[in-house]
Amino acid sequence: MKNKERIEAQISKLEEKYKDSGQDMSSYLDGLLYQRYLTYWDYIHLDTLLSLQVPRTHFPDEEIFIMYHQITELYFKLILHEQKQIVDDKSQNPDFFTEKLNRINNYYKALISSFSIMVRGMEREQFLQYRMALLPASGFQSAQYRMIEIYATGLENLVHHTDRPRFSESNSIEELYEHIYWKKGATDLATGEKTLTLKQFEYRYTPRFIRTAKQLKGNTIYHKYLNLPLESQHNKALVDALKKMDVNANVNWPLVHMGSAHRYLNKEDQEIEATGGTNWKEYLPPSFQKVVFYPSLHTNTELNNWGKQWVDHIFNPEKIENE
Repeated sequence: MKNKERIEAQISKLEEKYKDSGQDMSSYLDGLLYQRYLTYWDYIHLDTLLSLQVPRTHFPDEEIFIMYHQITELYFKLILHEQKQIVDDKSQNPDFFTEKLNRINNYYKALISSFSIMVRGMEREQFLQYRMALLPASGFQSAQYRMIEIYATGLENLVHHTDRPRFSESNSIEELYEHIYWKKGATDLATGEKTLTLKQFEYRYTPRFIRTAKQLKGNTIYHKYLNLPLESQHNKALVDALKKMDVNANVNWPLVHMGSAHRYLNKEDQEIEATGGTNWKEYLPPSFQKVVFYPSLHTNTELNNWGKQWVDHIFNPEKIENE
């Protein structure tokens, strides 16, 4: 009897749910009868997913290169998924905030630990040959990674460190964006002009970046933290999670890229340019960029030593191999 009552109650709720749709519940039940059973492969579009790796050359390791970058972009999407929830939340609940940040840090942990696939998982000679078929495409052109930065903090904190003293939150989004740090990492090494890689990227994504930054003005993750009640701002778990995200995004993630670039692009007898002509030796070291999402949360000592671990990646290459 209890089971019958439960079913009747559920039917009543369904009738209420569908009442405002302009269609009676009977029509929806007919649809349920005709609907096929769901399968795992259909639910995640497995066949489509496995068809998205389309190498440009015959080198076997290029497929690894493609898949790893696709996996990375999916993790970036997960990070953005959590960031958007933080930004949209109105509760000012530090526990909710912390939980989302912990998820983000878990995604970064997976990304950072998996980067050995790029450092040790491909033959160097294969990479140096098939990369020439990818020009001028570059991982530099990851729009999702730039969106993660824009959601995390105000653009004034993303201005190149040499220009940062001249700018503040009072400057326009357009002014701040024009001096954003990563643009200087995609200049031609010989002429100082913008590379085609950067020109393509700006043409494709600048309107989206500007629009998003304007929507988030005063409402980034950093602003959400600063607008919390003072008691919540002193929540240790929240502060630790924010600082950990800062280090993961702006120190640990660039450092594993340094390891990869050092392995594939650095040779004693010659320097090999990065794909797309990006100036990787100037762009990747986090101590050179000093990008910090949440500067007020770090001590002066922490800020002064920001990213200096990169020295190990230059002078102790064997450490990369053992990570």
